[in-house]
Amino acid sequence: MRKCGIAACVLFVALATSPGHAQKGVSVFTATLAGENEVPLVSSPAAGTFKAEIDESTTPPEVRYELSYSGFTTEVRQSHIHIAQPFASGAIMVWLCQTKANPAPAPVINDVPQCVQEGTVTGVIRPASVSSNNSSSGQGVGPGEYDEFVAAIRSGNAYANVHSVQSGAGEIRGQLKPGNGPK
Repeated sequence: MRKCGIAACVLFVALATSPGHAQKGVSVFTATLAGENEVPLVSSPAAGTFKAEIDESTTPPEVRYELSYSGFTTEVRQSHIHIAQPFASGAIMVWLCQTKANPAPAPVINDVPQCVQEGTVTGVIRPASVSSNNSSSGQGVGPGEYDEFVAAIRSGNAYANVHSVQSGAGEIRGQLKPGNGPK
């Protein structure tokens, strides 16, 4: 067995036990959604949380999510994961929920759950979820480019947000970060 130097061993242990790092096949990413995280900033009493679990035991990795929110003063219209750094607005990569007023694109409409006015929405994101009608192609995530979608989450360049009648461009938002640790 090869021996490792102290610095290399410490780095290995840190990487192997860091939040979001795959252990037992699941990496967890979370976000706290608030109006102050929107670009530009939105004054809103609404708040929410988002949790994504990337299951490495499936091929390709499956992404299960839970989106919870409350406090909207106008009707919730839709929710997505977008590609962008924390200080920028980006294009839609996948839909998290839809409404009759704002339905998901035809290729994914049957796979996207309905938004609730307050509460929790859950779902599963698969390769087909990165549909031909997403708007992120100009940012390098084209239709079906699921690996690029997962890479954006892992690199911290993805955010979840919820859109409302009051704030059509998004009322609450949160950048996805390694979460409460692997399961």
